[in-house]
Amino acid sequence: MTQFLTVAMPKGRIFEEAVELLRQAGYQLPPEFAESRKLIIDVDEEKLRFILAKPMDVPTYVEHGVADIGIAGKDVMLEEERDVYELLDLKISACYLAVAGLPNTKMKDIAPKIATKYPNIAAAYFREQGEQVEIIKLNGSIELAPIIGLADRIVDIVSTGRTLVENGLVEYEQIVGITSRLIANPVSYRMKDERISDMVERLSRII
Repeated sequence: MTQFLTVAMPKGRIFEEAVELLRQAGYQLPPEFAESRKLIIDVDEEKLRFILAKPMDVPTYVEHGVADIGIAGKDVMLEEERDVYELLDLKISACYLAVAGLPNTKMKDIAPKIATKYPNIAAAYFREQGEQVEIIKLNGSIELAPIIGLADRIVDIVSTGRTLVENGLVEYEQIVGITSRLIANPVSYRMKDERISDMVERLSRII
């Protein structure tokens, strides 16, 4: 009897793009799939179980084995540094991490303040630049930080750049390009290798 394969998926744009990708790869997913409010969705015909989670939590679910595989942004992978296998670049939800701030502002001589929801990535980046900074972790509306004087710069995801422009901010440096990746739990990768390899192969054909 075929075992269920449990897939952790982030809610939002990545979820919608990933569902479309799985359909193109030949997986029969119900039409109302993307509209469902359920947090766990079983697709019996495909022996797939989907867990819908916050993007930052996907690698945690996969690392702890409650999900066999998952779809996570490279930003989350770099920030969380979880013990998972990265199997495939799905090339969806492309964006990048950048340093931004108010126009024509200089960084302070003494430990400028950097606001971000990616403290590990930001700290590593500025360390590589040889700059000593103070990191302020925020969970949302990062663009507010320089406007209200909380920080000198921000490190955040940029997709179109529109949010920066609308809030009067400019981009100073790009840090790293981001796309979504297919990841696997190391034990699941051994125990369910045929199912996982089949998915990788089917997705690889259409990417």
